[in-house]
Amino acid sequence: RRMRIIVLGTGDAFTSRSFGSSVVVESSGGRFLLDCPDLIHRALKDASGGAITAGNINDILLTHIHGDHCNGLESFGFWKFIARRKGIEESIPRLWTNPLTAARLWERLAPAMDAEVEGRQMTLTDFFDVREIEIGGETTVCGVRIETRRTKHPVPATALRLTESGRSLGWSCDTTFDPELIEWLSGCDVIVHEVNHPPMHTTIEELNALPESIRAKMRLTHLADDFDAKSTEMRTLSDGEVIEI
Repeated sequence: RRMRIIVLGTGDAFTSRSFGSSVVVESSGGRFLLDCPDLIHRALKDASGGAITAGNINDILLTHIHGDHCNGLESFGFWKFIARRKGIEESIPRLWTNPLTAARLWERLAPAMDAEVEGRQMTLTDFFDVREIEIGGETTVCGVRIETRRTKHPVPATALRLTESGRSLGWSCDTTFDPELIEWLSGCDVIVHEVNHPPMHTTIEELNALPESIRAKMRLTHLADDFDAKSTEMRTLSDGEVIEI
């Protein structure tokens, strides 16, 4: 079976047209969520026609802690917690991320999630089984080999190479233009790269100047609502789109 990428959202932090940039990855070993934006339950429903819900996702790969990539963790975590209380589910979902993000994750979630239940304060471990991936390290999630690399962004953020059965997807994550990152992603069969306004993101002009061999397999995401698709020959991703790697 080929790895399938189901696009949930292609927007940036300020979009009024899309969901935050995120996908579901389906592989021979299962499926996982790559980033978890606002309205995650609706994003899943819209992209899959209701076939994929929080109930059949038990792994989340989180690139960084900016809200448009992680705000959905609150409702996802509560949904899973309630499902376990009802006996619908048994296991706590695994959340894979870099150690710097993991160290501050509960600081971000606690004000909404550290309620007292049955005489004790809830903690991050009530909602997620956090698995750290060292920046520059690798692991396996649902049968997919995950390699990571730090990007140039104001908070710790990791680009990814996802490989299964010799086929690979490159994921730039949020980053300013970084030729070394492009080189790191260049061997992938498909490269999903962000494009947005400077100074924290990569501009379309910078991507348009790349060699044609790179541009031919590049797909664009993290788009501002005013992005002009006619400004490039590279293809922009669409919510609900499916990519087979």
